Amino acid sequence: MWRDGDALTLIDTGEPGSGPGLLAAVESLGRVPGDLRAVVVTHGHDDHWGALSELDTDATVMAHAADAPVLRGERAQQLPDPARLPGWERELFESLPPMSAPKPVRVDRELTGGEVLGFGGGAHVIAIPGHTDGSIALHLPEHGVLFAGDTIANPGGRTMLGVFNADREAAARSFRDLAELDVSLVCVCHGDPLTGDASARLRAVQV
Repeated sequence: MWRDGDALTLIDTGEPGSGPGLLAAVESLGRVPGDLRAVVVTHGHDDHWGALSELDTDATVMAHAADAPVLRGERAQQLPDPARLPGWERELFESLPPMSAPKPVRVDRELTGGEVLGFGGGAHVIAIPGHTDGSIALHLPEHGVLFAGDTIANPGGRTMLGVFNADREAAARSFRDLAELDVSLVCVCHGDPLTGDASARLRAVQV
């Protein structure tokens, strides 16, 4: 969640059932749900937008045009072919517990990459296909911050290409593209954030 004065922007919502926790986070900042002005979804996997319908918000909802139909309930989420995953990753994928199906939501603005959104001093939308066709990252140059979606993971401090990619080669190219940015904080969705000289850590990863 990003705060600009009284205005809040939420990047992803988590899986179905996460709504109460998100609203509690808003209140912990001394704000009310009406201060949530925008929700940006990094990609169309259920664990990243599934709680959106629980927020009951008038915030502008944004997602990449390729994944927007998933949020609207017009198409199933794009998942990898388990047979093409490395063995350890396939075992992890097949062990995932079932998740409640999200309720479809509206998408007010479809993104394609290259847009600059009005928060954080200008949030640059970067198309990073591979995890899904419509995966995006958000780069805030003024603050040296990157919201990387699932293309970058950092479980236990091990920086790596995120798992469960629909197209692993494309995801690896997107990872390398993000590593070229000058950032000091990388917010990932799985694992701990990268701090300090985050760019150098990304460039050291072989993908």
